[in-house]
Amino acid sequence: MKISKILDIAWENLKQRKLRTSLTTLGVIIGITTIIAIASLGEGFRGEIRNRMEQGFELNVLILFPGSMFGFGGGFSKTDIENITKINNVTAVTPMITLLGTELYNKTGSKLGAFTVGAVNFTEMKEMLPLRFILSKGNFPEPSENQSMILGYKASIVNETVVADVGDNVSLIIKKDNYIIYNETFTVSGVLEKAGTSGITNFDYWAFIPIETALEMPFLKGKTDPYQIVLVKISDPEYSEDIAKEIESLFPPYSITVFVPSALMRQVDNILNLVQLFLVAIGSISLLVAGVGIMNIMTVAVMERTREIGILKAIGAKSRTVLGMFLAEAMLIGIIGGLIGMFTGYGLSYGLAQILSNFIQPQSQQTATIQTPETQRMEITPVFSPQWTVIAFIFAIAICIIFGLYPARKAAKLNPVEALRYE
Repeated sequence: MKISKILDIAWENLKQRKLRTSLTTLGVIIGITTIIAIASLGEGFRGEIRNRMEQGFELNVLILFPGSMFGFGGGFSKTDIENITKINNVTAVTPMITLLGTELYNKTGSKLGAFTVGAVNFTEMKEMLPLRFILSKGNFPEPSENQSMILGYKASIVNETVVADVGDNVSLIIKKDNYIIYNETFTVSGVLEKAGTSGITNFDYWAFIPIETALEMPFLKGKTDPYQIVLVKISDPEYSEDIAKEIESLFPPYSITVFVPSALMRQVDNILNLVQLFLVAIGSISLLVAGVGIMNIMTVAVMERTREIGILKAIGAKSRTVLGMFLAEAMLIGIIGGLIGMFTGYGLSYGLAQILSNFIQPQSQQTATIQTPETQRMEITPVFSPQWTVIAFIFAIAICIIFGLYPARKAAKLNPVEALRYE
């Protein structure tokens, strides 16, 4: 018998038992819906995490700290900077000095919103972070302008009020043990664009002064290792881990920390992959349950249609034809359930994404390097992967055929004489 004829007969048999077919198909739909929704949400969540990490860190920039990341232990010297510059695939190196115990005040005595004051080489910083170290107004200081200052976006605004703008004078006060050890006036030459993301390279709450000026401060002048942070730009993020190991080899063991954003992103991506696979595996259980239901329903159908099978075999139908008819019914259930499950899975993923986005609230994050009182709200957008969709669809059909195989074989092996006698 032709395959098209077998499919026609199978379709007619399914239509004759609409309620039973609908309930059996519903189990497949639920399974596919769960798999598609979880896979789509997993891809969307992973994309959001990757996007936030790319916004918070440049993947081709390594960040060096003396000691541990959150507990400084000494500093870097000019010789250290020179040695790092000589490493292959290192394109640029720039040091930073973070000034502790700082307070910034405008000419009226109002405090600025800067949590950290850093001393940098502005020319090197523009080269190091071309997409982040950008001015919204003003200009970067010339090398000769040692009393100039650059403010982060939020450093110049407090409670939605501009407390310092381009051309204003700002007093930089540094205290130690409640004693003022430094008090100088700087002129604001520019304000950085708003970053709006949390991370070490978010400069919204920073203020910057020339590094040459910082090196002349009484408590830093003559110090051999004044630099607390070093930014290292590399030619390709693929080399990041090898270069990090080479940098570590230049220093005594455990004396520095090299932060590698691309390696962190890869680890996070691997963890999210495992979580996604685990959740999809849980969702697949519902499809297995649907398969058991298909086996049960089709076994009952074989018993109900025993006489019909006997007549088919008596008029010349072969065992493989009967086997094909029952397997075709199982396959059609899988196809119909799979197709409907794809669309319902897409819809469910959007609904769950909205619910999860509402539950995930921004939290304040503070670190020793930079403190940011606000973070962006996480918005999860489902990402529909053709690969997952095809896998789920094929899985649905395979489950239906596998669980329909036993009752189909049982029907094919029926003795026509005994089948005709069956009541």
